[in-house]
Amino acid sequence: MRAMNRSEASQRASFDARSKAARVRSRLRAGSERGQSLVEFAVSLPLLLLVLTGIFTFGFAFNNYLMLTDAVAVGGRQLAISRGQTTDPCATAANVVYGVAPFLTKSSLGFTFVLNGATYTGATCSSSSTTTGAAGNLVQGGTAKITVTYPCKLSVFGANYAPGCTLTSQNTEVVQ
Repeated sequence: MRAMNRSEASQRASFDARSKAARVRSRLRAGSERGQSLVEFAVSLPLLLLVLTGIFTFGFAFNNYLMLTDAVAVGGRQLAISRGQTTDPCATAANVVYGVAPFLTKSSLGFTFVLNGATYTGATCSSSSTTTGAAGNLVQGGTAKITVTYPCKLSVFGANYAPGCTLTSQNTEVVQ
């Protein structure tokens, strides 16, 4: 009797498995449209996710550009009013840029300063006094120009779609 119960149970299990498989096949049959929307969704979902990821990545890069532009504008204003107040006007302006754009990586920012025709590269341009060197080049009525570069990362799923992309912002102010 036990042998008979086991064979009935195995027959019932194989019948349940066959009936489930038959139901799935019937849904996916060529004449049936019941599984069509599921197949279309499965095909279009990866493409939709790729487009959404690209939009978010571009949004992050655009946000970095807006932060950089705003920070450079404020740093340029600080540079223009720092005449006679510091021996390192470049560091003063760079610190303002760092403060206004806290989400940008400090080590990735590249600075170029043009103070009354003299060019300084880097975040510092220290002078021995407020009347010599870079600080001495801040002449009232002269120009102070700050240019800052930052690498943009437009990579989606590991593929960089703009390998040489660099965000650049510059501001020129009249020294007060």
